[in-house]
Amino acid sequence: MSRFWSSAVHDLEPYVAGEQPKIPGLVKLNTNENPFGPSPRVLEAIAAASDDRLRLYPDPSSSRLRETLARNFGLEAEQVFVGNGSDEVLAFTFAALLKHDKPLLCSDITYSFYKTYARLFEITVDEVPVDDAMRIHIGDYDRPCGAIILANPNAPTGIALPLSEIEALVASHPDQVVVIDEAYVDFGAETAASLIPRYENLLVVHTFSKSRSLAGLRIGFALGQRSLIEALERMKDSFNSYPLDTLAQAAATAAVEDKAWFKQTRDQIIANRDMVTGALKARGFEVLPSSANFVFTRHPAHQGADLARGLRERAVLIRHFAKPRISDFLRVTIGTAEECHQFLTAIDQII
Repeated sequence: MSRFWSSAVHDLEPYVAGEQPKIPGLVKLNTNENPFGPSPRVLEAIAAASDDRLRLYPDPSSSRLRETLARNFGLEAEQVFVGNGSDEVLAFTFAALLKHDKPLLCSDITYSFYKTYARLFEITVDEVPVDDAMRIHIGDYDRPCGAIILANPNAPTGIALPLSEIEALVASHPDQVVVIDEAYVDFGAETAASLIPRYENLLVVHTFSKSRSLAGLRIGFALGQRSLIEALERMKDSFNSYPLDTLAQAAATAAVEDKAWFKQTRDQIIANRDMVTGALKARGFEVLPSSANFVFTRHPAHQGADLARGLRERAVLIRHFAKPRISDFLRVTIGTAEECHQFLTAIDQII
């Protein structure tokens, strides 16, 4: 009963996750899940770890996984932090690094969890508008602030900034933490991890949910110089000293090591994205240039809500945001070739 709630709970506006319905024959293109399964080596690693060791607590520091990630990005293990999905990593980041006297800067069109966390941790946010083409301009962030967070590629637009602009942003704010959330970077953008040795104020956040097909295991990580990682560790160890379970650690390590599977499935998603983009444009849709595993699109003759409703009636689920500036857009996850064709067939029936 709400009379037992603390005042903080009364004031929260929780993030609304993408729907996970149980509809027979559903083409599910609404939550940016990878249409291809995890690497076979991941399943083998989980099976190998499913033994008597599960009675023991997991390695609290996820040592092997952190070492594997460090090698993958050319960093040291002490520059890697892992957590239960990038959302938890972001929560620790907001609490440990982004609360200051001056406001946090973020885009007005971006991952809505940022504003949820800002409310939860009582952080003042200044939203910086994207332009009419939904693009971020780093010059607009040249203003007083306590910290900056950007998704690159941005969500839900899918538009990416080049690494040179990310570096310019980080370099121009030496006294503020700049967080670059790279949940979708593997599908066409360039990671900022290479900048970490030169910039003590840069934190890069990743997830295993998208390009590694491990959304069901909840694994995320952050990369940065030691002072930033230590802040996250202090926060984590004050909340949950065993963040990743034994199976998740084994699976994530195997996923990073299987580079061939990663490249094969990523390249197929990119090819499917290019096909969907061309097909939608041929049907009169505007499609924003995407470097993610989804496209953000609208049709000049149809309202977004009507298209989303029509697709659902045909058992095709996409994401529609009833929000200012983007209410006519649909965010469409890139699925298998067959799922993409089913989506396009449904679009044809509607328009």
